[in-house]
Amino acid sequence: MSYEIRVEKTNMPKPKPDMTKLGFGNYFTDHMFIMDYTEGRGWHDPRIVPYQNLCLDPATMVFHYGQAIFEGLKAYKAVDGRILLFRPEQNMRRINISNERMCIPPIDEEFAVKAVKELVMVDKDWIPEEEGTSLYIRPFIIATDPYLGVRPSHTYKFIIILSPVGAYYPEGINPVKIYVESNYVRAVRGGTGYAKTPGNYAASLKAQVEAHEKGYTQVLWLDGIERKYIEEVGTMNVFFKIGGRVITPALQGSILPGITRDSTIQLLRSWGIEVEERSISIEEVYEAHQKGTLEEAFGTGTAAVISPVGELNWNGNIITINEGKTGPLSARIYETITGIQYGKIEDKFGWIQEVK
Repeated sequence: MSYEIRVEKTNMPKPKPDMTKLGFGNYFTDHMFIMDYTEGRGWHDPRIVPYQNLCLDPATMVFHYGQAIFEGLKAYKAVDGRILLFRPEQNMRRINISNERMCIPPIDEEFAVKAVKELVMVDKDWIPEEEGTSLYIRPFIIATDPYLGVRPSHTYKFIIILSPVGAYYPEGINPVKIYVESNYVRAVRGGTGYAKTPGNYAASLKAQVEAHEKGYTQVLWLDGIERKYIEEVGTMNVFFKIGGRVITPALQGSILPGITRDSTIQLLRSWGIEVEERSISIEEVYEAHQKGTLEEAFGTGTAAVISPVGELNWNGNIITINEGKTGPLSARIYETITGIQYGKIEDKFGWIQEVK
């Protein structure tokens, strides 16, 4: 399907922040993309407009029933000045997987990538160039019917906003301390764990707050049925290197199919490193630690790329990994993926798309 994107540029550009002190998700660019959906008409009126507040009825369904999805990807300023995106078609594919689960009409994936590129070009001066920085891209869809009743909405807004960002975790590529969560549950098979929907993240906040109070950066989630099998670390997929093999939880309906996860698996296999996608229990990780075969652990995700895990606290049992230091495999994956993203390393996988 072909759409023409109307562009209305701002007359009041914002002052740029200090690009060396960005943090994550604190600043937003001058423009945003909006597209509407109306039942019987489909998606229509795509436009890039000045960044602005939304005017929504208090009865708007997203406020009451949480029918919404979102995505996250980044634009990078390459060393040669090009603007690069990393596997954006996979983000748009995942939007439609989330849409299907949340009863939201599908988007045209190719057009959505085009919309991202056009918006990035309009606000290209906001792309930071300091080491480790990027322009975070947040597409999201919300239900907009003003109606109090539990049913799928008949109208929606597809919106994209941009934010110049630094590192997601203050620790950066340095290892983080993780608390193994044994009380709360993130998701169960048959639920919405594999979809990127706001309710999943709201449900995780209580455990995250309690972990922070104990001095930990994030939580390691266990499965919601037997409460023994590892699922995710915080909002990231998780990997363990045990006895020379890399193990990551299999995608079985309660785990988000991460794009960085998939990229990591492809990289490892291209290096001849065995990767197992299977159930792995916290007991297995603890036993590997006791035997001295637990070599590394790390999370993968768009925001942090690779986040090494230096310590796990499981019911008071402290599992120190690689002496609390970043492991060589974690570092290699991080350097390779970010090298491809910033155009420093040849992209042998066809992952990069240039914004022109």
